Amino acid sequence: MNELRELWHSQFLGNSVGSWVLGIVIALITLTILPLITRFISKQRRRWAEQQQSVHYTIDFVALLVERTHRLFPWFLALWLGSLDLTLPKRIEHVLNTAMVLVFWTQVALWAMAGVRFAIDLRRKHSAGFDALLGGSMDVIVFVAGMVIWAMALLLAMDNLGVQIRPLVAGLGISGIAVALAVQTVLSDLFASMSIALDRPFVVGDFLSLGDCQGTVEHIGVKSTRLRALSGEQIIMSNADILKTKVRNFGRMRERRAVFQFGVAYETTAATLAAIPPAVREIVSAIPDARFDRCHFLAYTERALQFEVVYFVTNSDYNAYADIQQRINLEILERFRNMKVSFASPNQTVVSVEKLPPGLHVETQP
Repeated sequence: MNELRELWHSQFLGNSVGSWVLGIVIALITLTILPLITRFISKQRRRWAEQQQSVHYTIDFVALLVERTHRLFPWFLALWLGSLDLTLPKRIEHVLNTAMVLVFWTQVALWAMAGVRFAIDLRRKHSAGFDALLGGSMDVIVFVAGMVIWAMALLLAMDNLGVQIRPLVAGLGISGIAVALAVQTVLSDLFASMSIALDRPFVVGDFLSLGDCQGTVEHIGVKSTRLRALSGEQIIMSNADILKTKVRNFGRMRERRAVFQFGVAYETTAATLAAIPPAVREIVSAIPDARFDRCHFLAYTERALQFEVVYFVTNSDYNAYADIQQRINLEILERFRNMKVSFASPNQTVVSVEKLPPGLHVETQP
């Protein structure tokens, strides 16, 4: 018994054997318990996602942080906890403390990034109809938040290591002005992308008209936005230029107002002309996703009696509008044939007022 006690208190590399044993035991327990807890929580979180179980967002967030813990963190934490009661050479202790500070603040930055992404995903879930189209614009927020988080983590790590960061921050502030002047174009695009991400004038999937450019938004990046034109090519525009341009967003169109005109021959009787608007109303009203507004005999032109039709398409898709307009045109053509209404000929003909059908009078100025 005395031999064991002497061995326990005997010195080895500046520490008693008992201190080494306790340090190793603490390190092994840490390396055993932390990975088991991380693995268990990760499996449980995946199970919640597969079974689509509703879990309180606080529990889900804590589970996410545990899941996002880097593998190196338990090792360095175990070494640090195991060395607390040990007297190590200053050089080794300095290296160990430096490594632990760097690993700790790196892990904090990873947790902060996971928190930002979790907050964005939570926002999307609470407003799925809105954020489902948000897509690439949120990447800009993640990018900017990442720069801020990693910069703060680096400064705090340097402060913990004894580096005087106040002069460094002041120097960075002065040099930052010079850098900002040198890269002001890039910064303007960056702030423009932030404005797009926060103000949301358009999102991925919207069809935009920007001056003489038209296309569907494919990606909203940090510096530029990419559109896919109708003719197939990709259009790349800087975010700053987009915000300086008048943007027409057809993706936010709730309904499309459609206007078209047609002309009938001057030989058409007044009674037949009066029957045309009700016939057009009946045709348009019978088509799904179409809402009739008006149909009027508006003008005498050189070649025809001009009618104008206005209706609304409740579907914003252009193909749906084209299908509806085609169906209206075909049914008007068929109905007019049954009504024996002739469309105006493109050739110009002169009709005498005396030869106009009965009931159709044209007022003349004295």
